[in-house]
Amino acid sequence: MPRVKRAVIRRKRVSKLFKASKGYFGGRKNLIRTAVNAVQKARQYQYRDRRARKGDFRRLWIVRINAASRVHGLSYSRFIGGLKKAGVGVNRKMLAQIAIEDPQGFSNLVEVARS
Repeated sequence: MPRVKRAVIRRKRVSKLFKASKGYFGGRKNLIRTAVNAVQKARQYQYRDRRARKGDFRRLWIVRINAASRVHGLSYSRFIGGLKKAGVGVNRKMLAQIAIEDPQGFSNLVEVARS
């Protein structure tokens, strides 16, 4: 049975690891065992925060809609409830964008929600 030599494969694996840990502080960038842990943890945070980002944006849109609707004397919950009853199917992202870029159009939406 031939002898197995892994130098090339190992070097490839290690260089891929160090590329992933580039910019980390201290041994986290250039010690294999520490870099493995650092990269694994970073990937866990990446995975979690890709999902958390969606909630962060939703919260931002809600704050913006609330601020814009309160200018017209209506709370966020009453505004959204009124839009649902009126059958307006505009999502929060679009409502926040309208509130920023088209205040006149947003005031029309507030009137729809009121009625």
